Amino acid sequence: MWEDGEMQRLGWVSAFVGVAVAALFAGAAQAKDLEKVSIGALALSSSGAVFLAKDKNYFRDEGLDVDIRIFTAAQQVPVAVTSGDVTLGVTGLTAGFYNLAGRGALKIIAAQSREQPGFELVSYMVTNKAYAAGFTSLKDFAGKRVATTTTGSTFHYSLGLLAKKYGFDVKSVTLVALQSLPNMAAAFKGETVDATLAPVTTTRALEAAGAGHILGWVGDETPWQLGALFTSPAMIEKHRDTLVRFVRAYQKGALAYHVAFNARDKGKEVRGPGYDEAIEILSKELKQPPDLVKIGLPYVDPDARLDVGDIYNQVAFWQSQGLVDKTVSAKSILDLSFVKGHFNLPH
Repeated sequence: MWEDGEMQRLGWVSAFVGVAVAALFAGAAQAKDLEKVSIGALALSSSGAVFLAKDKNYFRDEGLDVDIRIFTAAQQVPVAVTSGDVTLGVTGLTAGFYNLAGRGALKIIAAQSREQPGFELVSYMVTNKAYAAGFTSLKDFAGKRVATTTTGSTFHYSLGLLAKKYGFDVKSVTLVALQSLPNMAAAFKGETVDATLAPVTTTRALEAAGAGHILGWVGDETPWQLGALFTSPAMIEKHRDTLVRFVRAYQKGALAYHVAFNARDKGKEVRGPGYDEAIEILSKELKQPPDLVKIGLPYVDPDARLDVGDIYNQVAFWQSQGLVDKTVSAKSILDLSFVKGHFNLPH
């Protein structure tokens, strides 16, 4: 015979188990109802809006189950969107991206990160040997050997902007394409090149090793639209509502990033509300220590708005370098209808 107290406790346990099972099934049913969407990205804080939007359930609130697939090189992401392996992509813009987009395979629908004054994202570094020989100014790149990942990379475009600003011919620079950041750092340390454009994490490691001198930062010298969110024209045509909901959640992630990270006071970082939580999320998603995440935070527009004029400039630059076909039109690869308030629109 059960005592009354034991019967009561058994009833509570049964009720608890019942509620738990019901919640489990309800959660499973809800997950089943979510629309699956995939996005390709690199493990970089420049895609922080995506990581924050997923962790804070902004995508789920829009009825989306978003799978973030991590790639190891920027060019892999647009290729994956073109092939249909992922629904959307978010990464830095390269000559290779524009070649695919120019064939009608991709459309830019929102911004990712920007090079912006006060944000130390990519440096211009000169080796000790080159510096001692007189390479002490950003005007001195002509005729020099510069380490980069690939021809047509974001580093290449940044150097092109610097050439335009200081009046030297970018084609007079010998770009040494080394395919990876570790290879670039090794060449720099070995002084087989004169200079490099390096991400802040690589820059700080080279600086700590006493391998060279920082001459400046890309964001301070030549701000530009570094990355974008893009998808296929077929996705826009057939699943526009899905994209509208995705962009709405993505913008919430961009705003959370902006509030936590974008504030500056006389060029110095000001940590905003939610800073520690956002760092923790990015650290988890990027699989990087928090201290490493903190030194590589780029500017992200709070509304995911594009610097449209710079997209036009990028296409024109790559065409001038013979890396993008002359028939490619910047206007044809943009769909500005998903985000309001894009700026620097060509007249």
